[in-house]
Amino acid sequence: MTDLSLHLVTDHRVPFDRLREIVDQAVAAGVTVVQLRDKVATGAELFARTLELSDVVAGRCAFIVDDRLDVVLAARDRGARVDGIHLGQSDLPVDAARALLGADALVGWTANTPAHFAAAAALPEGTVDYLGVGVIRATSTKPDHPQPLGIRGFAELAASTGLPCVAIGGVDVDDVTALRAAGAAGVAVVSAVCAADDPGAVVRALTTAWGVDA
Repeated sequence: MTDLSLHLVTDHRVPFDRLREIVDQAVAAGVTVVQLRDKVATGAELFARTLELSDVVAGRCAFIVDDRLDVVLAARDRGARVDGIHLGQSDLPVDAARALLGADALVGWTANTPAHFAAAAALPEGTVDYLGVGVIRATSTKPDHPQPLGIRGFAELAASTGLPCVAIGGVDVDDVTALRAAGAAGVAVVSAVCAADDPGAVVRALTTAWGVDA
């Protein structure tokens, strides 16, 4: 079973050469899932970046791509290790992604309302591996985000499902312990790591806060 405790979600605002360094340092320091998220890259650019980051991650943790099932399938066809996908509510249906990627893929789905959680509950068992739940706090990485849940709102949603819930959106080191106590199976960070001068140090602080030795 995939360790969901610490997701690094990439930031398209970071130059890709720097992003490669950030991912390498973060994985070495203890990140358990890397998600390549880039809403502005062309398909060709995202495909090339998927291949490159697959090489950087090199199987040291799970590597998934946001949104683009076509890119995941094409990269796998080239021999890249891409473990799965994260989908939003308006993306390709998660059951279709599961059918194409197979039972062993890691499939995440964004959920931030009771209706989303009800939809997840109605899916056949094994369709979704985890729910990405947020935003916890306002964040500049997703300007169109829904109303922040806060830790209490996250806890209420997480308690309504048997699926693992990963907290995302404005999460920082100071939030980690409370989110784990609120039922989080993991946390996902963007700016906390991608904007850091020393990404490895931030990851080690996050893993310490979670209660895992880096």
